[in-house]
Amino acid sequence: MNLMDNRGFCGSYRPGDVDFLLKRLAQQPFVDIERKEQLIQSGQRHYSEMLSPEALPSARYLKIFKDAYATNRQQMASDCLALASLIAARRGASITLVSLVRAGTPVGVILQHLLRRVMGRQVAHYSVSIIRDRGIDEVALRYILAQGHAPESIVFIDGWTGKGVISRVLEQAVADFNQRNEVLIDAGLYVLSDLAGTAACAASSLDYLIPSSILNATISGLVSRSVLNESIGPGDFHGCVYYDGFEPHDLSREFADGLIADGVALAARDGIPEIAAIDRAAVAAVSKDFLQALMLQHGISDVNLVKPGIGEATRVLLRRVPHLLILRNPDAPDVAHLKLLATEKSVPIIVDSNLSYQAVSLIRSALDG
Repeated sequence: MNLMDNRGFCGSYRPGDVDFLLKRLAQQPFVDIERKEQLIQSGQRHYSEMLSPEALPSARYLKIFKDAYATNRQQMASDCLALASLIAARRGASITLVSLVRAGTPVGVILQHLLRRVMGRQVAHYSVSIIRDRGIDEVALRYILAQGHAPESIVFIDGWTGKGVISRVLEQAVADFNQRNEVLIDAGLYVLSDLAGTAACAASSLDYLIPSSILNATISGLVSRSVLNESIGPGDFHGCVYYDGFEPHDLSREFADGLIADGVALAARDGIPEIAAIDRAAVAAVSKDFLQALMLQHGISDVNLVKPGIGEATRVLLRRVPHLLILRNPDAPDVAHLKLLATEKSVPIIVDSNLSYQAVSLIRSALDG
């Protein structure tokens, strides 16, 4: 297939906010969560080959999202503004943001506007698929370069790091791409919060509730998690499903617009926020020690079953089969949505006041039956 046969689309965002470099698929034959988990853990299927159906949030859950948005939007806006400033300092006049589907997309939309409006930069924004064990979508990367964007202008964006798996996958995948294509793209990952100490650049290393982590498609342009199965040919972008039925409930634009307005106002009022340097080695050591101790404590041999931090814990409760939710402080507002999800799914909750993060979810092992 000719590379130019692929075309991006903007999902439920405005044209110009983002180009999703994803192949839109017909509604997949969805696999229920329990069956999907069994197939993944038994090695019969890779997680990227299947989608489970997404549901709209309940009224109670949506209220928690709106409360979290109201409480944490200034923190997120400040971090987005700081991250935009760091990107501007490390790149030239033209910047190509490449956000990772899906958590990176809302952040990329916000950063694009802040870089334009506050820093006066020329910015393009694409959103591409990256998959654990499979790497980044190289068809998408080649497409971006074919549009005339300089390799050195590319910046990879995500919401946060959990254990640092995606940042390590990105580093290896981009190194391989660079070697095969004789280019020099910086593989560093830029995030709002780096819990693993593996991001090249981060606004903080705090485990706080990034409001966009609470929702799925309705905060990310109505696209599904990316898919890489038999529907994807060698010249295709990785795939996705567009949830057009969710359009009346979509919050993607409203959420991004609010954060952009907050960031612009903050810059005008207070200037660019200063952020403390992050000791990546110290953060990485905390992450490593925590994982080792927790896996030993709970008899876990597969690190993929441990999801530290609010963002990753939320993903488990939304689309995996959770075994246990561990909270540092069950009364903290940032974990209210996790308690609700755990209650709705009958997931046990334990409290550990010495937890390194606000929350950790453990995925049920298929060996548990």
